[in-house]
Amino acid sequence: MNSSRGEGLAAWDRIYEVVSHPRCANCHVGPSDRPMWSGPSYGGPQPHGMMIRAGESRIGAETIPCRTCHVTNETGGQDTPHAAPQVADAWRLAPVEADWFGRSSDFICAQLRDPDRNGGRTIAELAAHLDHDVILHWAWEPGGTREPAPYDLESHIADLRLWGAAGQPCAFD
Repeated sequence: MNSSRGEGLAAWDRIYEVVSHPRCANCHVGPSDRPMWSGPSYGGPQPHGMMIRAGESRIGAETIPCRTCHVTNETGGQDTPHAAPQVADAWRLAPVEADWFGRSSDFICAQLRDPDRNGGRTIAELAAHLDHDVILHWAWEPGGTREPAPYDLESHIADLRLWGAAGQPCAFD
């Protein structure tokens, strides 16, 4: 599949809408071990309540494991507003190199195409990561009254592939 630069940039704009949305960005906090709460129901970005820290492990092993509240279930969502999100996977923060909470489109665009800052993944591997890592699926089915990430998972994966086919363009190129 070949795509034009314009198609790639349009796909990137949609990708950025998703990755900068609270459902995705709140756990992409880089060296901070504090997940964020952001979005309309929180009155602005703020660190996760209860002084939660994920530690160097990114799963809370040093303090209180994320899965203490973010329990595993088979459905991935629930109908109780403001209950701890659940997913059929161990809850955790994104790796440190996947730091994008509050970052610009240009920053994240450069980051995702840089193997040193994207987990060493190709576009195909990033798409597979989205398709197979069920903790990420929760963003589109968060349960309760939570707002899901924009579009849907399949569209997001397709946009990622389109952006890759266009040569991973960023607006600053």
